[in-house]
Amino acid sequence: MPTRIFGEPVKRAEDPRLLTGHGRYVDDIDLPGQLHAAFLRSPLAHARIRAIDVRAAQEMAGVVAVWTYQDIGPCQRRMPLLIPHPDLTHPATRYALAKDEVNHVGEPVAMVIAESRYVAEDALEAIVVEWEELPPVVDIERAIEPGSPLVHEELGTNVAAHYVGVVGDPEAAFARAAHVFRERLVIERSAGMPLETRAVLATWDPVHELLEVWDTTQAPIVIRNALAALFGLAPTQVRVVAPDVGGGFGCKIMVYPEEVLVPYAAMVLGRPVKWTEDRLEHFVGTNHERLQIHEAEIAVDAEGRIVAIRDRFLHDAGAYTPYGIIVPIITACQLPGPYKVPNYHVEFRAVYSNTVPVSPYRGAGRPHAAFVMERLLDRVADELALDRAEVRRRNFIQPHEFPYDVGLIFQDGAPTRYDSGNYPGMLELLLQQMDYERLVREELPRLRAEGRFVGVGIACYVEGTGIGPYEGATVRVEPTGQVYVATGMPQQGQAHKTVLAQIVAEELQIPLDAVQVFEGDTAHFQFGSGTYASRSAVVCGSAVALAARKVREQGLALAAEELEVAVEDLVVEDGRVFVRGAPERGFTWAQLAQLANPLRYAYAGDLVVRPRPWTGPTLPPGRQPALEATEYYSPPHATWASGAVGALVEVDVATGMVTFRKLWVVHDCGKMINPLVVEGQVHGGIAQGIGGALYEKLHYDENGQLLNASFMDFLMPTAMEIPRMEVAHQETPSPLNPLGVKGVGEAGAIPLPALVAAAVEDALRPFGVRITRMPLDPDTIWRMTHPEETA
Repeated sequence: MPTRIFGEPVKRAEDPRLLTGHGRYVDDIDLPGQLHAAFLRSPLAHARIRAIDVRAAQEMAGVVAVWTYQDIGPCQRRMPLLIPHPDLTHPATRYALAKDEVNHVGEPVAMVIAESRYVAEDALEAIVVEWEELPPVVDIERAIEPGSPLVHEELGTNVAAHYVGVVGDPEAAFARAAHVFRERLVIERSAGMPLETRAVLATWDPVHELLEVWDTTQAPIVIRNALAALFGLAPTQVRVVAPDVGGGFGCKIMVYPEEVLVPYAAMVLGRPVKWTEDRLEHFVGTNHERLQIHEAEIAVDAEGRIVAIRDRFLHDAGAYTPYGIIVPIITACQLPGPYKVPNYHVEFRAVYSNTVPVSPYRGAGRPHAAFVMERLLDRVADELALDRAEVRRRNFIQPHEFPYDVGLIFQDGAPTRYDSGNYPGMLELLLQQMDYERLVREELPRLRAEGRFVGVGIACYVEGTGIGPYEGATVRVEPTGQVYVATGMPQQGQAHKTVLAQIVAEELQIPLDAVQVFEGDTAHFQFGSGTYASRSAVVCGSAVALAARKVREQGLALAAEELEVAVEDLVVEDGRVFVRGAPERGFTWAQLAQLANPLRYAYAGDLVVRPRPWTGPTLPPGRQPALEATEYYSPPHATWASGAVGALVEVDVATGMVTFRKLWVVHDCGKMINPLVVEGQVHGGIAQGIGGALYEKLHYDENGQLLNASFMDFLMPTAMEIPRMEVAHQETPSPLNPLGVKGVGEAGAIPLPALVAAAVEDALRPFGVRITRMPLDPDTIWRMTHPEETA
């Protein structure tokens, strides 16, 4: 019988090495003669640079170079705009080192390269900058008021983009609706906080004219291409390696100034140069996300069925738009969620502020969308005295309605078209898990009778995953029997080495440990985009499957020729290809790899190639000397995962603390390659979502100073704050890719703000509060429950 490996909860192959301290991160790598870089960053949110005096720094012992904008040669051009959009009418990207103006605290102004990081840091203090302070704008609502200070005076506006999307006839639908409800909803600014900050190490080999870069990037091929273009090199002259990376969460997908300046320094100075971001730099030098302010309206009929939604929101772009407007576009397209919204008007303005730029962070616009939609549905349920679950049942897209077009163009430029799903089934599975009826009818009243402030929340969501443009993979059977797999996709903790190996092992029916996966190194694979947007398993996994199937076809054809049987008479099983009913007549994959490569010289191990006369070329036309294939997968559009979550929470009104008593999750990512890995991703996402719901907020003052730029002040949940959760799976295979899979990487982070808002609001019903802002910190809850003391 064929061995089933795809879909099995195989333990992660990566973990023994990482858990025993044998991971190798960029900062673990040192090269002979290595120099160290440090960056002078702006202490002001908005200012012109009148002059920079670096003479004292240059004269310090151990300092090799001090550079400002004038010294950085090809890096003087503005950093790239990665994803243009027609509605991004006023884009702005920064210079690698500020040219004449800074627009947020933390913007790089000068670079010191020295014999040690200590010397480099000391030299930063010797640089004298003459500033002309300009008025900053931090509040994005103030930023769009007439007369507000302009972040980029040359643009003449603080509005980077104005987008309008319309489906159906919202105005007419609102006019005829039985009920209309309005909400102002806010999600605050936050940021990804990987354990490993960003780091770059570069060296230039003048003999081979090769630039080698180790980088904590989520997109090594993109970085390779950018460096080659910037420095006038062929792509083959640049090798970028993303070794072990301690978390990405989206903030490492950008091309940052340090990623071009450190390689440039290595080329100019002829010595390796390393830079590792410290935690303070990460807070002010690595992109943020999240802040949006929504003015949303929902129109429903008398039974609570949606007839229209209208949402106008402001999106905080920060000081620059290097990643375009992907985040608010995702919010706009995903706001309808798993519900039928026949008439929809969405409109946003992306607004500049003198704060750290914004680019995707795990969830990337989706938590905002789910928060708005779920809050609106809870409002409908409460106003119409309906059960919150029932309102969702009445509005779900039904299983027979797929594929379902939302009517807007998604982030990948393709239609927002849900490919498959069973949203009613997903909710019913969640309610069964929760024992919802008993919970609401019996347990809540019992607990409340004890004087406890307990509440139940539910939230549903969709997640566009597996976007293009494409990924590729090479699969090759070595004569040793080992199978080599190479992709351009680096892993950031998602267990690529395990799940990609499972795909190949299933296709070739070989042991899992016979598969070696190489990734994150442009020397192994030349084309691809990167790991982000929950796309790795879908896009890269599909490419790996297609390549493995091609190798399987090659092996079957070769075996059929050697055994003089039809391909249809062969079986692939237990690491061999053999004749059906005659297992002694066949070959291992190692033997087939030898047969494919008819050299005269001996291989080690089990030889099957016997000398024989050749009547023609040893490689007939169309034959290659290896069982090897490279295939690419380019999805027609995103595939849509979904989920539903439920929680029972308790609020301590004396302290404002929220405790999860129970947390349930139902998740649908199509066919699961590895349920263990899927659950790990869900758990991690839930933890990140709890952070967004209860803890994580970046506080700026009116001068653009980030007030909580440390782990002492920027709170994140630890293992102590993450409750045990019950996770159930539903599988609705995607029809879009050969594996039937959907992404899972951001799932848990999406619904938690909506879930926590619903549950806490339910717990605080005696106070009549409405939750309209995230995160929900203890101080906020205390103020809501003690209005007489805060008046």
